[in-house]
Amino acid sequence: MDFKHFDTIIDARTPSEFAEDHVPGAVSAPVLDDAQRAEVGTLYKQVSPFEAKKLGAALIARNVARHVEELWKQKEKGWKPLVYCWRGGKRSGAMAHILREIGWDAQTLPGGYKAYRRWVVQELEKKPGDLEYIVVHGPTGSGKSRLLAALAKAGGQVLDLEALAAHRGSVLGGLPDRPQPSQKMFESLLLKEISALERDRPVYVEGESKKIGQLQVPEALIARMRASPCLRLDTDTETRVTLLLQEYEFFLKNPGSLYQQLDCLVSLHGREKIADWKALATAGAWREFVARLLVEHYDPAYRRSSHRNFARLPEARAVRIASADEAAFAAAAKALLARAPVAA
Repeated sequence: MDFKHFDTIIDARTPSEFAEDHVPGAVSAPVLDDAQRAEVGTLYKQVSPFEAKKLGAALIARNVARHVEELWKQKEKGWKPLVYCWRGGKRSGAMAHILREIGWDAQTLPGGYKAYRRWVVQELEKKPGDLEYIVVHGPTGSGKSRLLAALAKAGGQVLDLEALAAHRGSVLGGLPDRPQPSQKMFESLLLKEISALERDRPVYVEGESKKIGQLQVPEALIARMRASPCLRLDTDTETRVTLLLQEYEFFLKNPGSLYQQLDCLVSLHGREKIADWKALATAGAWREFVARLLVEHYDPAYRRSSHRNFARLPEARAVRIASADEAAFAAAAKALLARAPVAA
């Protein structure tokens, strides 16, 4: 699984298999598309393996020829690709054979995607324990994601789980222009990020719950985070409202989507309170709407979950966020990195 020794990682599986999960950075070059694979499989079961192989060979030859012409025609002789399919058998083997006959040093991944997937699961049980974390806390809208971005820009080590999960972690946290990846793809991306981090420097990470949207954070990582030292952002309510209005601008332009999300909270707050919130949004009273949502929903939920799940939060160092400006987050990040790391 040491992929850096190859110039290109080629996923020879179908587009739907690739969409669910793949080696990060891999190129999709299916030897059979979804419809073709279904056609060959049906022929194999209903007619004969021999007829299925004849059809499959013709389709694979045409598809690989197209990939050579469209994707790899300009590659030099020294190009070294790694090809994988589901089990590392016929599909990747057929493509690698053709590439080797051209003159390229094409290799296949032993065991294919199934072996890769087992490796990801095993690594995510071990690697999170190799790192030291500093967990950034603060109620919704306090600027945790902004601080992580500022820390990364200033040279700190950051693990941004919400960016990997394409979700901000709250009831309104879905990103309108970016669906969440599958659980498997999230874990592939997470392992890639963790593997690139240095052991001798602390890793700043946001204090998440076990789920980010529909995705589960691996148990080994969440356990390690919950045992780690913490920072607590001190951000006043007006600044939090401003930050949230910036982050959730989509809902200001599409209140219908906002109302659907608020309806998910009826069981917690009752229809009357939800109707009050909707009335504020309908009237365009956005700052009052956000302030009430913070006080009546987000802040109580944060107090219940954070202190229950993060034992070291009471001893957290406070970090003042002076305003919603980027300069305020840059200054906070610079001050944090200039100080000695929090003791693990």
